[in-house]
Amino acid sequence: MVNYSDQTMAGKKSNSFYESIKTIIYALLIALFVRTLAFEPFNIPSGSMMPTLKVGDYLFVSKFSYGYSKHSLPLSLPVIPGRILFSEPERGDVVVFKLPSDNRTDYIKRIIGLPGDKIQMRNGRLHINGKVVSRKRTEIKGGECSDKKQQSQQCSISRYIETLPNGKQHAIFEITDQEALDNTGVFSVPKGHYFAMGDNRDNSQDSRVRPAVGFIPKVNLVGKANILFFSVNDSARWWEIWKWPSAIRARRLFKVII
Repeated sequence: MVNYSDQTMAGKKSNSFYESIKTIIYALLIALFVRTLAFEPFNIPSGSMMPTLKVGDYLFVSKFSYGYSKHSLPLSLPVIPGRILFSEPERGDVVVFKLPSDNRTDYIKRIIGLPGDKIQMRNGRLHINGKVVSRKRTEIKGGECSDKKQQSQQCSISRYIETLPNGKQHAIFEITDQEALDNTGVFSVPKGHYFAMGDNRDNSQDSRVRPAVGFIPKVNLVGKANILFFSVNDSARWWEIWKWPSAIRARRLFKVII
């Protein structure tokens, strides 16, 4: 004798399983769509963009700000020729890009030079098209230099507010004005390329360093860094759950990147 009740229950369980699988697949496709075309999360692994960005910051990068290229896609799939729906970056934008020397590594720096610009460092001062860029020294707030070891020491890094020719202002760090990258030749930015620098001027491998970085082709732009959504210092290890609340930098949460 056939037990129709058991068959019905088995059928419901089977349908429920397939519905769950479909839901997971749909969720993954939506996440992939958003990550590819809208926003992608990144984390900061080094101090090259201090004081603007710190190690342990997590941020969203808008993929649509400069249009799309193959580097907008997972694994940089070569299905987009060149760059489509392109919008020119502005001087001072903080951008994520693929390192030109390997086209794989994600870098984050600030756009300093646009196509046709001439960039040079002289005695630690940034020059754009032959004119020195204004900077004003400011006080350093406690703990801004580093989240480890230097907390109890006096920070020896100078902090300045730099004003670019378009009026955009941002903070930079300078140890001295006579470090290795504080005096350079003139960099003439080619068409379709950009010149980027870290805000931690004496601790940044950026467009001043060739061929390791050099000029950034527009096809290598991934997106514009927009907002910090999370930030944590290194005072708690992953298994020290009780320390997690104190490790979170609450003041940096949902901070707009400028």
